[in-house]
Formats: sequence, structure tokens, C-alpha cells
Amino acid sequence: MKTFTEYVSVDTRQRNQMIDITGEVDRIIGKSGIRDGIATVYCPHTTAAVTINENADPSVPRDIIMMLGELVPHRHEGYRHSEGNSDAHIKSSIVGCSSQVLIEDGKMRLGTWQALFFCEFDGPRKRKVLIQIRG
Repeated sequence: MKTFTEYVSVDTRQRNQMIDITGEVDRIIGKSGIRDGIATVYCPHTTAAVTINENADPSVPRDIIMMLGELVPHRHEGYRHSEGNSDAHIKSSIVGCSSQVLIEDGKMRLGTWQALFFCEFDGPRKRKVLIQIRG
């Protein structure tokens, strides 16, 4: 089994934001030379996440951010975390820190409307995402 690993930098511009990183993952798959296997996309930050969802309609990421904000508001009198970003930690836990995608013939097997998103919940920041290709 061959493994190829690379970090991708992500600069976020808003406190809550979903950024399509599908193109970066495609680039790394091509660079890896692995034709069949699995791509793991991992976020090593406790206030950010990674998910797969629709990229055809920009209202979908907006709606996701909006509803997470309603479910987990930025400010809440019950929060105890002193840094003031408890909501970001909770949103990160809900969405998750990684996603896996199958690779066939050098291409991700995403659905027609799917994309990989980096989810920022405590921005703006400079972030990184780890992409590991195995095949």
C-alpha cells in the first residue's frame, strides 16, 4: 500500500465560513499518483471542521452556517470556556474533524452535487488541512 500526505493552507475571512477545498484535494490526488484508494481529509483544529455537502447551490453552505448559528449561538450565558469561542468548539464537534472519499481511476467518487468543505467556526484565521491518500 502506498501513502501520500500533504497539508493545504486555508485562509478564512469570516468567523463562520464554508470553503470548497475539492480542487485542492483533486490536485493532491493527482500529485500522489495513486489511482485507486481512499482520501482522508483531516482538520487538526478544535474550532473548525470538514464535511461533504452540496456545492452547486451557494445557499446550501449559507443555510448550514445559519442553522448551526441558531442551534449553537456565539454568545450564551451558560458557556464557561474563557476564550469566548465555546460555540466554535461545539460546532466543530457536531460537524466532525474528518471526511473520507473513495478514489477510482485517479478521481474522487463524490456525488454529482457534492464537494469537500473546510468549515471555519472561529475565524478569520490561517488554517491547515491534512490530506492523506492511500492506495
